[in-house]
Amino acid sequence: MSKNERYQSFWDFFPFYLSEHADPTNRVLHFIGTTLAVSCVVAGIVISPWILIAVPFCGYGWAWVGHFIIEKNRPATFTYPVWSLMGDFVMFGMAITGRLSGYIESHPVTVPGESR
Repeated sequence: MSKNERYQSFWDFFPFYLSEHADPTNRVLHFIGTTLAVSCVVAGIVISPWILIAVPFCGYGWAWVGHFIIEKNRPATFTYPVWSLMGDFVMFGMAITGRLSGYIESHPVTVPGESR
């Protein structure tokens, strides 16, 4: 795979996404951020649409602390914005159902432009 190639599917991208969240503390921060963002969406629908302003701050605020301070890496959101958001929710769902650790252990990471 050449350095300029990009992932062609979400499921090809997802192991890389998880590798960018290798530190469990970063995953916890993402879990908190996703929980708060979803809560803000619900509150925005039920209470006031003004609460929706908080959604990106809640979601990305916690996540970016995890990347810039904990992992010291660049969020995948900058390169793969849609797949990164999907990855947040898939990782969140796997964490809630107890499948995340097993998935991380059983899926190798492949990065476009790097050989394994």
